[in-house]
Amino acid sequence: MHLTQIPGLYIAVSDLGGKGVFTSCAITKGDLIEICPLIILSAVDTSLIHKTKLHDYYFVWDDKRKTSAIALGFGSIYNHSPNPNAEFNVDHSEEYIRFSALKNIMAGEEIKTKYLSSDDPEYKLWF
Repeated sequence: MHLTQIPGLYIAVSDLGGKGVFTSCAITKGDLIEICPLIILSAVDTSLIHKTKLHDYYFVWDDKRKTSAIALGFGSIYNHSPNPNAEFNVDHSEEYIRFSALKNIMAGEEIKTKYLSSDDPEYKLWF
């Protein structure tokens, strides 16, 4: 696995609330944005995360085992949108998450992804 991040990514205040990931250069549909290593948390650690600020930044790793993951790089900071301009794919065997552009993204634009599947209602999100 080769970890990567395109040049020009930065963190700034988001109109969606809190912080978000933005780009200072144009990104073309299909471009790889970032590959982030993951820190996998045990079920015990996952139960504790709900009592911390990290609750808003984790990914479900294994629903049956109740484990979770925190993405390094900017991976846990990309905001959710029902109309995303990026998508993510998780590699469970290599323990990383890959973000790619779903459409052209202009310089200065926030990079947003959708954390729910197409049939999950938006109300399931807590943030």
